[in-house]
This record gives sequence, C-alpha cells and structure tokens, in this order.
Amino acid sequence: MTANLAARYDAFLFDLDGVLYRGHESIPGAAEAVERLRGLGKRVAFVTNNSSRTPEVVAEALNAVGVQAHTAEVETSALATADLLVARGVTDAFVIGEEGVREALRGVGIAIVAADAVSSEAVVVGWDRQADYAKLRTACLLVERGAWLVATNADASYPAPDGRWPGAGALLAAIETTTEIRAEVVGKPHPPILRSALDRAGGGRPLMIGDRIETDIAGAAGLGWDSLLVLTGITRREDLVGSPIEPTFVGDDLSTLFDERPDEP
Repeated sequence: MTANLAARYDAFLFDLDGVLYRGHESIPGAAEAVERLRGLGKRVAFVTNNSSRTPEVVAEALNAVGVQAHTAEVETSALATADLLVARGVTDAFVIGEEGVREALRGVGIAIVAADAVSSEAVVVGWDRQADYAKLRTACLLVERGAWLVATNADASYPAPDGRWPGAGALLAAIETTTEIRAEVVGKPHPPILRSALDRAGGGRPLMIGDRIETDIAGAAGLGWDSLLVLTGITRREDLVGSPIEPTFVGDDLSTLFDERPDEP
C-alpha cells in the first residue's frame, strides 16, 4: 500500500522564506501545493520567527506571491510571546522590537513601559532596526532589577538581500552577556510558537515544513513531530551528512507532499 504525505497529516505548518518564497519571489509550485492541500480538506498555518511584522502584513506578503493566506492562519513569534506573557500574568513590559511585537502585546492588554522606565515585569527582545545603546542599557538595568527576560526568537542574523543583518539574537546576546541572565525564547526551535501554530491550524497530527535544520526541523524533533525539509531554501542535501538533527522526510520542493510512498508500518 502507498500513500502520499498529504494524506497522512491533518495540519501542515509552513515556514515562509525558503519554503513558500525567496525574498520577494515565489518558489515555483509553492502556491499550488498550498491550494492542493486546501482542496483535500487539510488545515494550514504559516509560522515565522520574524516578530517585526503583524499577521496582516505577513498574510499580504504571502498573497502577493500567490500563496492564499488568511490573517488567522499566521503565527508569529510576536503573537506567541504575547500569549506566553499573558499566561504568566505579566501586565507590562519594556520592549526592544518593532510594530509586530508591540501590537501583539497591546492586543492582549499588556502595557508597554516607557524608555526611561525604572521597573518592569518583563523585558521582551525582538528584531529591532532602531535598537540603540540606550535601549540595550535600559533593558539590562530592568533585568538586573528583576524583570523577566523573554526573547521572541534567538536568530543571530536576518537574511537581507545584501547580506546578513544583526537579528534578534544578536541584540539578545548583548543583554545576556551584560546581565548573565539567560532569556526564555519563544520562537523556533522552541516549543511555544510551534504549539501555538498547531492550535491555530486546528490541532490534529502535524507536519512541520521548513528549509532550516536548526530551527524548523529541530523544533519539530523536540516535540516528537514529523518534519519535511525542503531544499528550496538555505539547506542543501550535503548539509544533512553528519547532522545530529534529521528530518523525517527530505524533498526537493513542496511537490514531495504528493509523492506516493510506502505506508508506515
């Protein structure tokens, strides 16, 4: 007996850049794969560590490259961070981050304290292209005074068209080095964002689909979930040699979802 991957899972969790698009260009066959899953009655969620963009902006970007996406299907590290803070009873936070994380926190009733604050329940660190020494100094002082340090994600770099820019993890490193306090991280490969994404997709048996071993695939493995590594992004097949993290499946692109293969025992 044979069955394709699409038939085996209920929820399909998609990483974005390198899976559905590269930069501002669509990846051939990606939009058609998502549409085909929908036609089979499957549920999808779009998962990003980028905390700077709101779900509306993410959905617009996907639709612009032909991938049908609804705002309610988008899970960002900013949204998952807001959910975590609410669950811990946090009511205010100092934020290093852009509109995506600020809107997510305000949306759940968390007040964002001023730049000259002397106390705060939490310090939230995300990607921030306006970050400066003053913000880092305030964050460090608040953490030393007892604020809980939380990071939307710990990506060291941001892949820009002209090269790598400092990511949220680079900003976080300055605070962790100064305070000697380690942050609680929400984004991939950590569980909070993936669990939130599965909830957003309506639960069931998930398949995580990504192009990065250290985030997408490692995150799925940590939760005992199956994963599909597609080779349309940063990872090459040779990168798997000797890797301690192994995807459940590897495919050249998203058409792998519909390839017939032997049923599991």
